[in-house]
Amino acid sequence: MGEQDSGGGEKAAKAAKEAAGKKAAAKKAAPAKSAAAKKAAPAKSAAAKKAPAKKASAKKPPAKKATAKSAGPVKKATVARAKPTVAPKKASVPVKKAAPAKTVTPKPPSDESRTALVRRARRINRELAEVYPYAHPELDFDNPFQLLVATVLSAQTTDLRVNQTTPALFAKYPTPEDLAAANPEEVEEILRPCGFFRAKTKSVMGLSKALTEDFGGEVPGRLEDLVKLPGVGRKTAFVVLGNAFGRPGITVDTHFQRLVRRWRWTDETDPDKIEAAVGALFPKSDWTDLSHHVIWHGRRICHARKPACGACPIAPLCPAYGEGETDAEKAKKLLKYEKGGFPGQRLKPPQAYLDAGGKAAPPLGAG
Repeated sequence: MGEQDSGGGEKAAKAAKEAAGKKAAAKKAAPAKSAAAKKAAPAKSAAAKKAPAKKASAKKPPAKKATAKSAGPVKKATVARAKPTVAPKKASVPVKKAAPAKTVTPKPPSDESRTALVRRARRINRELAEVYPYAHPELDFDNPFQLLVATVLSAQTTDLRVNQTTPALFAKYPTPEDLAAANPEEVEEILRPCGFFRAKTKSVMGLSKALTEDFGGEVPGRLEDLVKLPGVGRKTAFVVLGNAFGRPGITVDTHFQRLVRRWRWTDETDPDKIEAAVGALFPKSDWTDLSHHVIWHGRRICHARKPACGACPIAPLCPAYGEGETDAEKAKKLLKYEKGGFPGQRLKPPQAYLDAGGKAAPPLGAG
């Protein structure tokens, strides 16, 4: 019994020692766990601290959106500034279309040489000479003084009206001396049908006085002397020189200017420059008759507003063909003439020579 108790006591003592050892080991392990927890806690706090940085970085995309929005208006602004540069190009398109003016007037070949132009111009003059072989001034006169006065009166009126007025004027005042000493009111009354009668009275009385005082009552035969007279310009002077003195000159009136530009003889608009340009295309001996041919054609066929292109004998030579009426029957109705002949002339109506193949008809009464 005693041995069994002693043996049981030893086992109990061993068990107590083992329990004490386990407690000691547990105590030693607890600080280690607490140290590991402490070490893990800073690590977690550090990771927690790093986490806001990630969130902050995640918040950066809104900043990108903001920059995109700010950049957006800049791009739009640059586009808006580029639009005005496009607008003038669109606006320039109608201008380019309007520049040619869409006229029906054809232009001559751009490669027409000077020689070709001279040949074409002279051929037109020859054709017109056949159509108007009796072309001459349409003002009635018996001497240089009457032609000078009649030409001055023809401004802004018709030659027919002047021819109806001058007989009474010359019957009462036949010489420059008589007209210079006339009563202005009486002269105005005679010239009233011509229009602008006050200004024309002043001109014809002034030139009559100058002829009396400076040229002995005679009309001078030089251009430089004629243009010094009141109311006398180069056009009037050349009419007098060419038809009263037989000295060649080009009469650049409104008809002449219109036709030579339609025929592309010149592009000049100043009468003096037109005179020089056209004069260079013809011999000087042709100048006076050329003026008559062109003026007659302008009054009868090649009108200002609606030329009778379909009845024009020089249509194949005219670069402006088509500007007027091209139908032959309709064009004939546009021709200007009086019954039995042209105004103040003895030629038959244009149909007579057009129907005869473009040949001019003889004067009435010539058979």
